[in-house]
Amino acid sequence: MVRTGYWFTVLIVVLGQVWGQGGGYYEVEDLLLGTSMHNSRDADWQPDKDGIALEVTGLAMMEDGRLAVAIRKGEIWMLHGALGPVDAIVYERFASGLDEPLGLLYQSDRLLVAQRSEVTALVDSDEDGVADQYLTVGKGWAVNGNYHGYAYGPVQDSAGRLWATLNLEMGSQADNARPWRGWGVVLGEDGRVQPMCAGMRSPCGLGRNAMGDVFFTDQQGNWIPTNSLHHLRPGAYYGNPDGISAEALAGSPLKPLAAEVNGDPYPVALKKLPQLVPPAVWFPYIKMGRSRTGFVLDDTAGAFGPYVNQLFVGEFTDSKIGRVFLEKVRGEYQGACFPFLEGFPCAVYQLAFGGKGTLFVGMTNRGWSSLGSAAYGLQRLRWTGKMPFEVSEMRARPDGFELVFTRPVNPEDAGRTDAYHMHAYTYPLHQRYGGDEILTDTVPIREARVSEDGSRVRLFCEGLRPYFVHELHYDGVRSAHGERPWHTRAYYTLNQLPELSPRAEP
Repeated sequence: MVRTGYWFTVLIVVLGQVWGQGGGYYEVEDLLLGTSMHNSRDADWQPDKDGIALEVTGLAMMEDGRLAVAIRKGEIWMLHGALGPVDAIVYERFASGLDEPLGLLYQSDRLLVAQRSEVTALVDSDEDGVADQYLTVGKGWAVNGNYHGYAYGPVQDSAGRLWATLNLEMGSQADNARPWRGWGVVLGEDGRVQPMCAGMRSPCGLGRNAMGDVFFTDQQGNWIPTNSLHHLRPGAYYGNPDGISAEALAGSPLKPLAAEVNGDPYPVALKKLPQLVPPAVWFPYIKMGRSRTGFVLDDTAGAFGPYVNQLFVGEFTDSKIGRVFLEKVRGEYQGACFPFLEGFPCAVYQLAFGGKGTLFVGMTNRGWSSLGSAAYGLQRLRWTGKMPFEVSEMRARPDGFELVFTRPVNPEDAGRTDAYHMHAYTYPLHQRYGGDEILTDTVPIREARVSEDGSRVRLFCEGLRPYFVHELHYDGVRSAHGERPWHTRAYYTLNQLPELSPRAEP
């Protein structure tokens, strides 16, 4: 065991600033922060011989209060007392010899982890604090040593199925014709993978929503115009054909694509390709980051603030966290993404909630470029109890949107249409890397109706367009006490318009 030492127990509690944006709503503590020598805070700093480089690639809270942490170089560490005083946390190595583990799932007496070649169950059968059984739970996809041949997961859905996602191979030695690169798979009871859906590029975030459905984040690149959040389900095609040739293999649930699409706007491509499904949420590039990663459901029943049952989503390049509100309209998921916190010292890769409304933030830049001075880190966030003022939910209505605020608005300000601005755009589905916002147009707001209690505002809009992102700015809204919003923008991905119903007070 290693007890935390000075070099990684520097306590930072940020109240009133959280790197300039926290407003006193969240406090942040360093559990471990690894800096390169040229970025060290102290010119005389040297790592302790027992120093642990926690390049975090997986997080899981154990039933007994330990925090399991997977690291890029193939180890899993247990943090005893992870919810207590920072200087009392004890680190114990639980497993080693893994091949770049990317994800962790705790299941009663075992930890499940996705390695490049398989999903493995780690069991401590003699209860000495160290895994003594490494059991294969699922395998059966191509592995050839390509740099980008990652496997992510697993995550369990509400039906008990274990899902994993597989990165496309890229660059030297890439061979995406072999199964099941760029696919989502379920681990069968016999240990063999069952292919379920295809068309992914780099599906590095994997998790559940409040309904127990499984989602993944994908990152901008060829065929992927910007970062996205997708609902995982059998038979779906997500737009990237680079690994689609495996559809011809036995066990594939996909039929050959009916048409080739390269350059059409998404609404047109969806009509041409019946198997193509749109993202539940687009993350507009730059505005909401450049490389979305792991995410976690806020199941804390309000202990982490006013965002119950929403998703918090990591961001690699810009070292920040966003949040997502999801709803289901006409059987299809859609929703809005919002800024949350930025200014983390490294790329945010994995997130996990622990007890007491604590959010653990695992970071590693893996040698790639990310904002911040650290190469890796582990922090924990806690809500201070101070309620921010902003839009917590943005819901689609047949004739506009309903905004739910965290605190009552000033009806005079919030009732003015010029307090808001909205425009909409979509993306192209093409082979080129990334994609610009296209077919952009203003969405006129003809009425803003405030509820009697001031907690909701109905925006009655003209020209809503399915399969477009509706970008809302609400800079002119003020709280009942005259405060400006903490954040002033939201991005709603509108896939389906709700059915018409008589207009009523919100």
